[in-house]
Amino acid sequence: MSISVDPTGSPGPTRRTSAPRKRGDDTRAKIIDETVRCITEEGFGAATAKHVAERAGVTWGVIQYHFGDRNGLLMAVVDDGVTRLLTSLSAVDVGELGLRQRIEAVVDTAWHCYASPTSLAAFEILRATRGGLGEQSLEHLLQMNSAINRLGRLVSDDPADTGVAEVIWAALRGIVLAQMIVGGEFDWQSERRALIDMVCHYLQRERRQPN
Repeated sequence: MSISVDPTGSPGPTRRTSAPRKRGDDTRAKIIDETVRCITEEGFGAATAKHVAERAGVTWGVIQYHFGDRNGLLMAVVDDGVTRLLTSLSAVDVGELGLRQRIEAVVDTAWHCYASPTSLAAFEILRATRGGLGEQSLEHLLQMNSAINRLGRLVSDDPADTGVAEVIWAALRGIVLAQMIVGGEFDWQSERRALIDMVCHYLQRERRQPN
């Protein structure tokens, strides 16, 4: 350890700064964010390492330093998207909400996760590469499915209602696909109301049926 001498003449340890590491983390985050914007604005094919470097204002060498190669960069985007999605899904708390309010909370949370730019870019990467990023991409899909299944149990913990949760996720995936095709903001309020009404009506009807 290097030592320094303070004005009183006493030696003391040199302070280590975390500034270089923070700059590195900021650069890495900037490159990931720019890759997300590139994919959502221009499409997956435009997200070459060279083009992303130009958009982010860095050199190819900087991308190599942080990610290794283009596949490493794409996997970092997927990692970031999945991490954000899992964090949001696991934070949902329906507490003592009534049935409709629980359904609304679940649907809105899932939509917010699915439709975020980072998630859209991650889904586009997984679709375009079709498993070409290795076993880690498959593991991410399994993690997402597990988290979504847990979220579905917030709607109903009755095993007989598992199919209802699957309908919610299938509907949201379809709407997200439409947003990806449109390539911009997507007004899905009418679809949201129809989905919530349908699930609420089905579950209430099931509970009213005599044994």
